[in-house]
Amino acid sequence: MELGAQIKGYNSISTVAYCSPNIQRFSNSLSLHCNCATSHASFLSRGSSFCKAAVKSDSSSGVDYVVKVSMMSAPDAVDSIEDELSSLNALSPLDGRYWSKVKELAPLLSEYGLIKYRVQVEIRWLLKLSHISEVSEVPRFSEAAESFLQNLIEKFNMDDALEVKKIEKVTNHDVKAIEYFLKKRCQSQPEIAKVLEFFHFACTSEDINNLAHALMLKEALNTVVIPVMDKLIEAISNLATLNASISMLSRTHGQPASPTTLGKEIAVFAYRLSMERKELCRIEIFGKFAGAVGNYNAHQVAYPDVFWPQIAEEFVTSLGMSFIPYVTQIEPHDYMARLFDSIIRFNNILIDFDRDVWGYISLGRFKQITKAGEIGSSTMPHKVNPIDFENSEGNCGMANGVLSHLSTKLPISRWQRDLTDSTVLRNMGVGLGHSLLAYKSALQGIPKLQVNEASLIEELNQSWEVLAEPIQTVMRKYDVPEPYEKLKELTRGRAVTKESIQEFIKSLDIPVEAKTNLLNLTPHTYVGEAVGLAKNVKTLVSLALGAGSF
Repeated sequence: MELGAQIKGYNSISTVAYCSPNIQRFSNSLSLHCNCATSHASFLSRGSSFCKAAVKSDSSSGVDYVVKVSMMSAPDAVDSIEDELSSLNALSPLDGRYWSKVKELAPLLSEYGLIKYRVQVEIRWLLKLSHISEVSEVPRFSEAAESFLQNLIEKFNMDDALEVKKIEKVTNHDVKAIEYFLKKRCQSQPEIAKVLEFFHFACTSEDINNLAHALMLKEALNTVVIPVMDKLIEAISNLATLNASISMLSRTHGQPASPTTLGKEIAVFAYRLSMERKELCRIEIFGKFAGAVGNYNAHQVAYPDVFWPQIAEEFVTSLGMSFIPYVTQIEPHDYMARLFDSIIRFNNILIDFDRDVWGYISLGRFKQITKAGEIGSSTMPHKVNPIDFENSEGNCGMANGVLSHLSTKLPISRWQRDLTDSTVLRNMGVGLGHSLLAYKSALQGIPKLQVNEASLIEELNQSWEVLAEPIQTVMRKYDVPEPYEKLKELTRGRAVTKESIQEFIKSLDIPVEAKTNLLNLTPHTYVGEAVGLAKNVKTLVSLALGAGSF
């Protein structure tokens, strides 16, 4: 249970922003004074219409208060003055600078989203009660009544959410405000008006909240996050297959090692990401609906002939979740820990990719396609910085910090429950928002990559010592004494050239065919199965992505 707070010391114009819980709380305090005809689409285009509130400080009392609220129509230009003010005043960069890249999450993971899904759960529960024969006080609704309730779900909008927030100002309880909102809206429907007190029947707030949070996560992952994950995996797979045959010197411990191909090294990340994405979608999303402490106490007293655990399981699974039978007041959030840990692992793999690509750019193996008008450095005109991969890495780190706390904190609750999970859960959008931003940053950088084949060729031409591995391996096959030691003597700490390597091969007492094969070997051709591995990655990735969604 949380209230929107007034902001002190703030003397500017602001518009409603949605991703950050801090901005949410400020926007709540302003929105309560608004009478906006703001639709669901306002989340996706803040430049169309919005509330503008002037906040004035009362120096005598030290309290800031809203003195004027009006509807404003922004200019057609996307970067209007009002939008810039909104961006510049946002406490979280997700709601400001990066809004355009994460706004798809706002209708789902904002407080608006939480209210919307709470409304859905309350209505679905009333409909479930109407189908339980023992609960005769709630008879089966007519088609018209069910349609009325369905419309409340499907047509829920910003005006409705603002009305709930106005009620919350009086109730000082966010879930109770949902119940009162629904009772008020349903008074005009004769059938539903007779059973208004069965809204929230036998429910604790967490019965509603845990299912609302589950619906939020499921929708956000299925419709926004996972599709972008898939685009990222596809882009990396395409990069791998496109460069499957481009030979490249590898490095272990930062030192020259056996050659590979650029495509195969990129393919490693495509496969790793696809496997983690597959594991993510295997995680079950759970829900509970067992009352105040998980025992169906009130349910059983009111209707002792109903087997409420079965009813609860039917209700939870009807919403698309798995049912957890043993709970306290809260769903224990263990599935959330598994889910967030999986996203953290996905993000860690992406960090590994970002850093490798960053290193390849630094070594000159990749060049970056420039864009007219862009500036890489404020003082060094020649620079084209790998900013997309740096932004991706940084935002993966931010996401992992938030998701890690969610993962470790949420499964812990004192006795039957404490309230620490409530405020923490409001940051799901922050963790997923930074993840989404990281994925989009990497996606923005990948098309700019241009292989510098000349650099790769030159590096391989200077690295004939890497053929020491295949030569000594063939020598072992033909029982040449001390093959490793002989190659160590030839190559270690010495300049190795094509001529010195081939002279050594010619001196070996091995079959002519084996000697010919070694003489034909170059650092460019000594890549093993790398080409085939890179070309096949799309097939393996597509199998992993076949895991579907939640």
